[in-house]
Amino acid sequence: MKKFYTDEQMSIQERFQSRELAERVEETIVTDCLEDSHRDFIESMDFFFLSTVTADGCPTVSYKGGSRGFVSIIDSSTIAFPNYDGNGMFLSMGNIQATNKIGILFIDFETPNRLRLQCTATIRADDPLVEKYPGANLIVRAHVNKVFINCARYIHNYIRIKNSPYIPDRKGETPFPSWKRIDLVQDVLIAEDKRKVSDEGGVITMQEYIKKLEQGES
Repeated sequence: MKKFYTDEQMSIQERFQSRELAERVEETIVTDCLEDSHRDFIESMDFFFLSTVTADGCPTVSYKGGSRGFVSIIDSSTIAFPNYDGNGMFLSMGNIQATNKIGILFIDFETPNRLRLQCTATIRADDPLVEKYPGANLIVRAHVNKVFINCARYIHNYIRIKNSPYIPDRKGETPFPSWKRIDLVQDVLIAEDKRKVSDEGGVITMQEYIKKLEQGES
């Protein structure tokens, strides 16, 4: 079985005299399958942070949000979640296709509480779960290699206010995003989006878009 800590991590543990403590933490909280408490926590969440890495080793982190429980528990070692329409970059999805390795961080800022997963993932557009997620363009299935809770003492307390209006409804429909109205992208939009720009008030400048963001609009 592959060891949990890398040589570099263990060398720093030795430096700060935490090697034995790190081993005890691993023995106590790190597992390779989802326990009931993990499942309950994941199914209660409406967002998470997703880390991926490119084929040449460059990491990135993205925010993934949806309705509460939008991450599906397939079995004790598999989860799945949708990818919704974004800015067309497909950074995370491309990285998963390239390297398959992902990290997931769930945080409840109100409790506070958090859960971390290390997984091997795949993406499919024709996954049967697409029907469960109207508006999804891809489904990510992730095999859980390691899962563990984290100390919550540095998590700031925030109160959840409301859902994003851009979460797809039961028909998979969402409001038209303001960034697609920016003048700099008009020549590369698909035909359907070009038609919607006019319906939503026409083209705006980047400065106008930034002002919308500053006012809490998206």
